[in-house]
Amino acid sequence: MALITGGGTGLGLATAQRLARRGYSLVLASRSPAHLAAGARALRRRGAEVLTVPTDIREYDQVVALVDRVAEQFGRLDVLVNNAAGNFIVPTEKLTPNGWRAVVGIVLDGTFYASRAAFPLLRRAPRPSIVNIAASYAWLAGPGTAHSAAAKAGVVALTRTLAVEWARYGIRVNAVAPGPIRTSGTDRQLWNDRTLVARVTRGIPLGRFGRPEDVAAAIDFLVGPDASYITGEVLTVDGGQWLGHGVMELLPSLPHRRRQQNP
Repeated sequence: MALITGGGTGLGLATAQRLARRGYSLVLASRSPAHLAAGARALRRRGAEVLTVPTDIREYDQVVALVDRVAEQFGRLDVLVNNAAGNFIVPTEKLTPNGWRAVVGIVLDGTFYASRAAFPLLRRAPRPSIVNIAASYAWLAGPGTAHSAAAKAGVVALTRTLAVEWARYGIRVNAVAPGPIRTSGTDRQLWNDRTLVARVTRGIPLGRFGRPEDVAAAIDFLVGPDASYITGEVLTVDGGQWLGHGVMELLPSLPHRRRQQNP
């Protein structure tokens, strides 16, 4: 069975749909009962077994209660996906301490809280796996998202540390680092300016924003049997954006040579 934080919408819901096809029972956690209800309806229409637990991932007592519900209902936990996130664009000089705490609390504290609370159940599973959601700007720069960039960098460090510490229990800990992904939430919070969208797209070698399904496929791989010897890895899913960071604008000016055909 799989527990997904932030599982009612966006990346979390796409991941839940993907894991449901693999046969997982699901527990979805979110602060929003409305998001949970809508996500659960969509999953149950496809025949998935779903338990929803409203949870503020920033509050450790609530996270412990969430894991207790998982133990009570299912008696086991095989997969934890730490997907809950918060973000908004603001210059650092205008970022308030409350804004900083809100994002770091969800992203970094929440990832630690859920992992720590789930540890006793995970260690009893035959092939336990944790997948954390990071971001490629965790090792680049995130202008306008200093709070999220710092938190995601912490998630990367936590991922690698837990991978080493918990390997003795058979718990694999990996991360997926999405690049620009378009969902209803990110369109509202981040990608609400067409000029910005066009500029970001120009910086992606594959020439498009990612979809929630792209990230869900990466998570599905990392929790599956084909990744059984992979731990401590950060799988980037960004269309090559971090590789082309700062150089894509140069490509139109490079001399073009027609490919020579073999004789």
